[in-house]
Amino acid sequence: MRMAIKDGLLAEFDHEMGKTRKLLERVPEEKLSWKPHAKSMSLGGLGTHLANIPYWGGTIMSDAFFDLAVSPPNVEEKRSRTDILAAFDENTKQTRASLDKTDGEMMAPWALRRGAHEMFSMPRVAAFRTFVLYHMVHHRGQLSVYLRLNDVPVPAIYGPSRFTV
Repeated sequence: MRMAIKDGLLAEFDHEMGKTRKLLERVPEEKLSWKPHAKSMSLGGLGTHLANIPYWGGTIMSDAFFDLAVSPPNVEEKRSRTDILAAFDENTKQTRASLDKTDGEMMAPWALRRGAHEMFSMPRVAAFRTFVLYHMVHHRGQLSVYLRLNDVPVPAIYGPSRFTV
């Protein structure tokens, strides 16, 4: 019997969200405004961004496209680790529920637009991996560097971390 696309995607999603939550749990409250560089996001801003990335998954799975021209402004930076984790948990829960799709629905086209201009189109499952999973991994790597620069022990993600506690 062939495994449905959603089964593999759910396994990836659960794994990546679990690892991300462990990292977000390490964000130090007293350093939310810290930045490694003037042009960088703050630690709290990066945590907030990571907490909101799962939200995109629901949009990808529910809508045929996302229009950047009418997208809402950036989400306000959370003011505590508790708020970051609460947003992450809620967005993760909602997006996980949206993954209950057939293979046909997973392979349906999804597009990123800016007004009338279609920037690109790809199957929903590919858009989900790109904009949610890979995007999450990218910023989680950033967060692990931020934590190390602040002497916060980084949990193991894909294997042992040299400085894991």
